Formats: sequence, structure tokens, C-alpha cells
Amino acid sequence: MDAAARAAAEAARGFMPPDEGLALYEAATGVPVGGAPMLEIGSYCGKSAIYLGAAARERDTVLFALDHHRGSEENQPGWEWHEPDLVDPAVGRIDTLPTFRRTVHDAGLEPWVVALVGDSPTVARHWRTPLALLFIDGGHGEEPAHRDYECWTPWVEPGGLLVIHDVFPDPADGGRPPYEIYCRALESGRFVEERAVGSLRVLRCARPTG
Repeated sequence: MDAAARAAAEAARGFMPPDEGLALYEAATGVPVGGAPMLEIGSYCGKSAIYLGAAARERDTVLFALDHHRGSEENQPGWEWHEPDLVDPAVGRIDTLPTFRRTVHDAGLEPWVVALVGDSPTVARHWRTPLALLFIDGGHGEEPAHRDYECWTPWVEPGGLLVIHDVFPDPADGGRPPYEIYCRALESGRFVEERAVGSLRVLRCARPTG
């Protein structure tokens, strides 16, 4: 990863440690040149989009960055990861989209990062494009995590990658739903684990859905 992109990613607002971010970037650099796009669920302020967008630039493809930009449940007032300055005072709700756009712009990645602003299952109902890489890092509650898995993993093409963040086998380390969907992926027989770095898991799609 070039020094400018790496510095931008590490300086960006978000919760991904540098070693996990670099592992995400390295996974994304393995997608076919000019092939199917990548998609991330849960963009927040753009940190992961820099890692993936830098890889998309190198591979002559694009990253679709999907987020409703109103914050996950853990970002809401009264929760551990709430950041009050991200609340839009005009509507009284979180709005991370302006920060996300500025992050991607400042990293010079706007041609390779396409923001999708909307609800994950709503967008998924109208999605028809195979994916070379799917990164799941959206809501970590039971319903949103399993819903993202069910809506989007069928679009990962054979040989493509499924990457899941915040996978903690020990319940003392973090929430269960990302670990549960990781287990679902392995148990499905479609995905084979290739790499684990911190809480990041990289799985390869071994066969088509169905």
C-alpha cells in the first residue's frame, strides 16, 4: 500500500487497527484486474473505504460503500461508541456522510469509491451484480448482522472473498453476531477461511450459491 494511502487510512476516523486494515487491503489486491466490483457494508467515516479503495484503484475496479450513515446501534447516544460531534443538529440524528465524503476526497479515491446511501436490505433487494469481494462490517446486533449475511453473501462470485470484521471467538472480547455469521459461512460449505488477522477473517468462496 503506498505511503500516502496508508497514512490517510490510519489518520481517518474509525475503529479498525492498522494491521487489520492492511490485511483488508491485501485481500482486496487479490481480486481480478478489471473484474467484478467490491462492496463494503458499513462505511462509517471512511477508514475501511480507503484500504479497499486503494486496492480498487490498483485493480482497475470500484468499491461500492454501503451505509445509511445514521450510525449503528452502538453509535447512538448513551452507547459506548457514540461520538456527539457526528450528530446533525438540524435533525438531531447522526450523519456520518459528510465526514465519509471528505475522507474519500482527501485520500484521492473518489473515482474508485462509490457511496451507496441507504438501508442494506433495501439496496440488496435490487442488487444484481456479482461481487469479487464482500466486506461485512455493518450493524453488529443480531438482526442486522445476520440480515447482511443473508442478503449479500449470495452475490459473492466463486473464487471471490468474504471478509468479516469484529469476529471474536471469546465472548469476553466482543459481541457475538459477527462471530456467528463467520461460523455460518464456514458451516455453509461455500466458504473456506484463508486468513485471520486480529478480529478480521478472510474467507474464499469455494462454490456457487444454491
